[in-house]
Amino acid sequence: MSIFTRFKRKSVDNDASQVDIFNKETEGLSQGQIVLRRFLRHRGAIISLGVLSTILVFVFSALDFKIGFLKYHGWWKYNYTEQPDLRTQGCPQYLSGCPTLSINPFSKSFGLGDHPFGQDDIGRDYFALVMRGAQRSILVMFIIGIVGGAIGTVIGAISGFYRGKVDAILMRFTDFIITIPSIIIGSVIGFHFGNLGATFLAFYLGLFAWTGLSRLVRGEFLSLREREFVDAARVAGASDRRIIFKHILPNAVGVIIVSVTLIMSGAILLETGLSYLGFGVVSPDVSLGLLISQYQDSFTTRPWLFWYPGIFIIIIALCVNFIGDGLRDAFDPRQRRRISRKERAQAKAGSRAKQGES
Repeated sequence: MSIFTRFKRKSVDNDASQVDIFNKETEGLSQGQIVLRRFLRHRGAIISLGVLSTILVFVFSALDFKIGFLKYHGWWKYNYTEQPDLRTQGCPQYLSGCPTLSINPFSKSFGLGDHPFGQDDIGRDYFALVMRGAQRSILVMFIIGIVGGAIGTVIGAISGFYRGKVDAILMRFTDFIITIPSIIIGSVIGFHFGNLGATFLAFYLGLFAWTGLSRLVRGEFLSLREREFVDAARVAGASDRRIIFKHILPNAVGVIIVSVTLIMSGAILLETGLSYLGFGVVSPDVSLGLLISQYQDSFTTRPWLFWYPGIFIIIIALCVNFIGDGLRDAFDPRQRRRISRKERAQAKAGSRAKQGES
């Protein structure tokens, strides 16, 4: 037996054992259960989901807020608008408002202290400012993701399903939006609507954040509209709207979810850049990008005013990206996890036993 024949037979056996393992794992499971199992095996995505959930609970529970008649009192003692006296005790010479956070368990000052992140120039508690800024930035991220995802899904679905002139018009309009740099669109929107608050700014930014998603959805619809289940729905008398939203769209949900997570991760960076340039969230409201912009000159003398907003931006963006990566692997049927030697040996033994019985 030649070396090539042995290698080919070994490769076939490995492929067969992998197929047996995957078939055994997914036996009796629905498509949603298979996707959930794949996602739960992605360690980076699960860790990022836990970290992001912890940040959301931590940030939104820290400060007081009011929704209609409902009032919530946060667990932090300062508000982002209060101006307590500037702290000078324990600070380096000629500096004030230094952080009181101490993470050394053997130190007498171990704990948060009165101002764990320090104070700004006028005495405001910087921990409260960072919490408020994180709230605004996260709110902008989710609103842009929802608005951009909805518009991109609808435009891509209509374009891919009807094709012809409808497809040509919508895609040429999409190409026109893509040619305009996002930072320029964001700067114009921020200049005119930034003073209306973070919610309105995020909504208007979301109106231009759908272009990449629409192209992906269009490609999925062009492929799915030729499938047998679509022909069966037409024969049964289903309307175009029902075919689009009830039959084709659920089969393209994987691409949509992954793209929306990418939109959200880019949204928080876009808001940060706009606020840094002065076209995003404006005072008296606060965002992480605005804090970095206001205290960029203090990096050499009081770096803590620059560190903490930057750390939150990096962590949130990385978590969203890792979650999107996990969702992409979970929804992609071509993705297969790495098979251990023990699982491969068990699969081979099982296949040989079946062959022996036959």
